[in-house]
Amino acid sequence: MSTPTGTAPVLSRAGGHGRPAAPVRIVHLGLGNFFRAHQAWYTDHAPDADAWGIAAFTGRSAAAAEALAPQDGLYTLVTRAADGDSFEVVSSVSAVHAATDHEAWLGYWAAPETAVVTLTVTEAGYLRADDGGLDVTRDDVRADVSALGGDPRAVVATTPGRIVAGYLARRAAGAGPIAVLPCDNLPENGPALQRVVDDLIDAVDPSLAAWAEENVAFGTTMVDRITPATTDENRDAVRAALGVEDASPVPTEPFSEWVVAGRFPNGRPAWEAAGVTLVDDVLPFEQRKLWLLNGAHSLLAYAGSARGHETVADAVADPVLRRWVEDWWDEAARHLTLPAEDVADYRHALVERFTNPRIRHVLAQIAGDGSQKIGVRIVPTLRAELAAGRVPTGAARAVAAWTCHLRGLGAPVKDARADHVRALGQGSLAESVDAVLGFLGADLAGDDGLRAAVLAAAEELTAGADRP
Repeated sequence: MSTPTGTAPVLSRAGGHGRPAAPVRIVHLGLGNFFRAHQAWYTDHAPDADAWGIAAFTGRSAAAAEALAPQDGLYTLVTRAADGDSFEVVSSVSAVHAATDHEAWLGYWAAPETAVVTLTVTEAGYLRADDGGLDVTRDDVRADVSALGGDPRAVVATTPGRIVAGYLARRAAGAGPIAVLPCDNLPENGPALQRVVDDLIDAVDPSLAAWAEENVAFGTTMVDRITPATTDENRDAVRAALGVEDASPVPTEPFSEWVVAGRFPNGRPAWEAAGVTLVDDVLPFEQRKLWLLNGAHSLLAYAGSARGHETVADAVADPVLRRWVEDWWDEAARHLTLPAEDVADYRHALVERFTNPRIRHVLAQIAGDGSQKIGVRIVPTLRAELAAGRVPTGAARAVAAWTCHLRGLGAPVKDARADHVRALGQGSLAESVDAVLGFLGADLAGDDGLRAAVLAAAEELTAGADRP
């Protein structure tokens, strides 16, 4: 098979590229670049990879499946180090499907050989209410409840709905136990996902709860690898290096980390041999990553774009923003439980990662869904500092930067709760600060010292906006 221009063969198993497709034993929801640079890559590197194929489903758009289907699920991982690129064809994705292929989704759940379901649907995909439970006021949640209540094989639209539909199919087939492993940047992502799924079960079919308790094991993960969007430059680089056309290569950084806790009653790949850290408690690693990497990313996304920068590397090279990031790290590090040497090494690695000029991590991409991110990346340190009797300057700057973002400064607002959070940015700057702090927590809005610190940081950022 060749491209329309006939310049190079299309990446495909039939063309001798990659390994033969492994039998599907893992089902994944969220066929994006991060999944392909992370979970799929680790699975590809497991010594028993030839026994663990992945069937991957897209999220909202079918574009990734449309790009990868002609390539038999193969794609090139382009690892962009500061001194050059390396190229690797990843073979672990055995089948790709659009999210709308509901019968295929149910079929995999009903298959006894399916052992693990993984997810990368972003924080917004969990559809959590303010208390962490399922937001049952949403129209799409109500529609899924109604659909599944009438027909267990009905088409559904939400992530919790798809999982409950999978449960129903697996129970009906008597297919046995299965592990569910969320891989999103959310504290305690296993319990978080289990709670919204359990809430949906209660609304759809309470009898399913006993089956789930006996047959479903939720794991918890910490995931880390910076993975930008694919560009034509990446496609050109693959063509030049490998002599093949790849419609959807994945650019990524050399660093990667995956920490996993949980049990797998129907087996799993030998991920530990591929570099995965298996632990009893993910939380210390999760906090280190969420606060230091993701928290700094949010700060840079909002403050950096406000100061006219486009990428993480550009923003962290700005002396003002570099100081803000270091101040944030100092605050957050005080509340981590990992050894100080480990935290220092991680900070050093982050500087190298952020300043890598060959990883084009766009700030506007990171800025999305701040309503889901600020509360888990910034607020825990903010509260811990206040409890210790300190006004958290670094955390206040991050909140101020998001406030300015909601007021139209820097990257455009793209959020699962866009209408609601844009309203927080209305009025005077002081009124916006009050509204944002109230959104993050009633206790925070009542702290005069914090309010003054956030307002001062917002005024500083506004004064220096678009002038790096």
